Amino acid sequence: MPALPPPATGGGHSPRTQEPVPGRRRRTPVLALCALPVVALLAVAALVPLPFSIAQPGMTADVLGSNRGVPVITIEGAESRRTSGQLRMTTIAATGPDAEVGLGDLLGAWFATDRAVLPRESVYPVGDTTKEIERHNTQEFEKSQDAASQAALRYLRRSPESVRVGLRLADVGGPSAGLMFSLGVVDKLDGNGGGGDLTGGRRIAGTGTITPDGKVGAVGGVPLKTQAAKRDGASVFLVPKAECGDARAELPKGLRLIPVTTLTGAVDALKALESGGKVPSC
Repeated sequence: MPALPPPATGGGHSPRTQEPVPGRRRRTPVLALCALPVVALLAVAALVPLPFSIAQPGMTADVLGSNRGVPVITIEGAESRRTSGQLRMTTIAATGPDAEVGLGDLLGAWFATDRAVLPRESVYPVGDTTKEIERHNTQEFEKSQDAASQAALRYLRRSPESVRVGLRLADVGGPSAGLMFSLGVVDKLDGNGGGGDLTGGRRIAGTGTITPDGKVGAVGGVPLKTQAAKRDGASVFLVPKAECGDARAELPKGLRLIPVTTLTGAVDALKALESGGKVPSC
């Protein structure tokens, strides 16, 4: 950059005005012009629906009890035990597939501990209509019920031809209640195997899919489900072992995590919890 000339003095002349540094004169207009597209994009984003869903803690239900006046578990062909305590399945509630979610909604949910922003395709299959999604979730729930019954009867070495299990829970879809359904059947038929309740009288919540041979699978949305469990009075939460990290991230105070990978492991952990034995932890 060339040196600036010194100001003129004497002879009644006014001092020469200092010339601006080259390149600085247009900076403010240039910055303003660059900001205009950004502002325009933000304005459009605030108005246009975005491909996300907002989830929050959903309802929980005691599978040992009734829902809307109807027993969740019914058993025919074998004597059903009277139980104490609770086994609560947990859910998340998400904005519907047709809901319009804007930038303001996302920003509000992003910084909230009781809500989560999820890609819509991770909650609902891409391209399906609302009715198709509802039908799909219902089918998944029915499959989960069948798998839960098979897993429980196989664990107890009971024949499905002699013992018939009915599972019914309104307004719930998907496979994530499988583990809790299986534990409910085990408690109804056998308790802890020694005359007591599998729950030990506690209010126990949890989540996890289950296969007919008793393997527990991950489900997603665990941090929100732990909040739902604590809200509804649970002191223990059964979580698929693969999701221990997610569960610990925002674990409500006073809620104990027990990781599980199989139905047998879940039953053993609950028995140990009651007897004072070694209980696995995340």
